[in-house]
Amino acid sequence: MMRIILFLATNIAIMIVISIVFNVLGLGGVLDAQGINLNLTSLLMTSAIVGVTGSVISLAMSKWSAKRAMGVQVIDRAQNQTEQWLLEVVTRQAQQAGIGMPEVGIFNTPEPNAFATGMNKNSALVAVSTGLLHSMSPDEVEAVIGHEITHVANGDMVTMALMQGVVNTFVYFFATVIGHVVDRTVFQNERGQGMGYYIVQMVAQIALGFLASMLVAWFSRRREFKADAGGALLAGRDKMVNALRALQRGHEAPNLPGQLAAFGINGSGFSKLFMSHPPLEERIAALQNNG
Repeated sequence: MMRIILFLATNIAIMIVISIVFNVLGLGGVLDAQGINLNLTSLLMTSAIVGVTGSVISLAMSKWSAKRAMGVQVIDRAQNQTEQWLLEVVTRQAQQAGIGMPEVGIFNTPEPNAFATGMNKNSALVAVSTGLLHSMSPDEVEAVIGHEITHVANGDMVTMALMQGVVNTFVYFFATVIGHVVDRTVFQNERGQGMGYYIVQMVAQIALGFLASMLVAWFSRRREFKADAGGALLAGRDKMVNALRALQRGHEAPNLPGQLAAFGINGSGFSKLFMSHPPLEERIAALQNNG
């Protein structure tokens, strides 16, 4: 609840700041002089609604979509020793982290991978790939699960959804302003919204969304360091370091859709700005330095 309150307060503050900036700089008058006549306050409110709705709906559907997108088989009753062991590890770590027991699942892919998702920390889903179970030792798998349990305990799914909602608000707002300006000044449309507006607004949303994704990725990378530290507390620092090293030895896992970001993603150069996870060597160094 506090995250929702903070999010709403942040959005109100953002709307006020942008309104003040537009008024102080006289940008509203400039737009009116060009015949654009945008009601910036209404546009900000609309942008907030549009920006937040998508991320909230995505979060609410996260478990449902994860199960179907990844073919997750939820363990309702253990059918073998591996499944029984998984349930025991998740149960123990969930109790240590002070969260409700998540659903536990396995999805069939040869790459070592894991993810956690869900609307709140007491109703989450933690899933691991068959590749993870086959390529890592039990201690390493336990550390990976600790990493994901920490994501749940820290409320990272909710935090990232709210972060995305704020970014979406800015993207929609400025894309709409750009669309109106171009439609009036370039295409000389004097009434309503012409085709130029819709085309430019859509292109601007794509371009601004691409740039804004760097901010979301930066925030996500910071959360990964915290999740690694939490995994080290739940499973042991050496186990966490060894799990990350095991990922280094393996090939790079492909990106999972949306909030189902892979446990370990590596990269370099410009692409690093769009990575949801820090390079594995940085994560290992952070654990060793804090040991």
